[in-house]
Amino acid sequence: MTERLHVGTRKGLFEIVRRNDGWDIAEVRFLGDPVTAVLADGNNIYAGLDLGHFGAKLWRREGSNEWQELPAPAFPPKPEDADDDPHPWSLGKIWGIEPGGVPGRLWIGTMPGGLFRSDDGGESWALNEALWRRPERKKWMGVAGGEQPGISNVLVDPRNPADIRLGVSTAGVWASTDTGMTWDLINQGMYNEYMPPEHAGDPIAQDVHCLARCAADPASMWCQHHNGVFRSEDRGATWHEVTAIRPSKFGFAVVAHPRDAGTAWFVPAVKDERRVPADGAVVVARTRDGGESFEVLRQGLPQRHAYDLVWRHGLAVDDSGECLALGSTSGGLWISEDGGDSWATLDARLPPISVVRFAAA
Repeated sequence: MTERLHVGTRKGLFEIVRRNDGWDIAEVRFLGDPVTAVLADGNNIYAGLDLGHFGAKLWRREGSNEWQELPAPAFPPKPEDADDDPHPWSLGKIWGIEPGGVPGRLWIGTMPGGLFRSDDGGESWALNEALWRRPERKKWMGVAGGEQPGISNVLVDPRNPADIRLGVSTAGVWASTDTGMTWDLINQGMYNEYMPPEHAGDPIAQDVHCLARCAADPASMWCQHHNGVFRSEDRGATWHEVTAIRPSKFGFAVVAHPRDAGTAWFVPAVKDERRVPADGAVVVARTRDGGESFEVLRQGLPQRHAYDLVWRHGLAVDDSGECLALGSTSGGLWISEDGGDSWATLDARLPPISVVRFAAA
């Protein structure tokens, strides 16, 4: 199992390690600064920061060396003929950092819906113009609580680095099979409850909260949508709704087992205005049969007057598929070492958590 966990919060980056008697904080970095994205890729750790007036920043640590600031992704100047584009051409937030499947390659998803690629370990970045110039992008809607759409998930097929799937809030699932040279919108089978009935199947208006795919079987994908859970068994070309999830179908996070295509974990909640756990109890919903049935996992999680919400990147699973981490907007952090059957809480009071990521084993 993995021995190290990185936790990005509103007030810094916390490195959690396994001790003889459990898990404990080993190091704190960027104390006081919001950390919006984290990646532990081989010997390198990357962290995206949101410094408000001072903009988004990107940092990297190589091994035991000191942290080094890298150039953050940058958009080109907005051309004069783009007056009909409702979205800004400037970096709002780094929302996800993912490995590209080949040495030195990284992908970053941002608000306002930009996708950036680096082939030198983050020393330089290039905007994916093919996606940015798609006419449909002007129809992308903003994320709740913010004015910008955002790319929250960048999923690269570990067997084929040219195969990429994007989760966009709120503009559905996008696919490329040629390393981002061309893109297709692949939302067939999804629907939305928050639009008028005649627009329920509009492919652009699909609010994808989070995407996950099985590393051993990349054709198997899961989507936690704003109004339900969807599954695809053909790399996202078509989707079907999973209705067995309980205690609710709303949520933000999903992770897939790295080897078992039928297993995935979700964190259900009450949607829209409330956005709290159902019945004031934090639970994890797990399926082991491709969504036909779900177990509601509670052992070790708070079950009375608990109002912890888990964001898109607040749930993680390690490469073994046995160790999971769950971090909430109330600063709660729980770790399971038995696939979610039981959970232990960290002996600490953390700031609100935005992202949890395991280091590779």
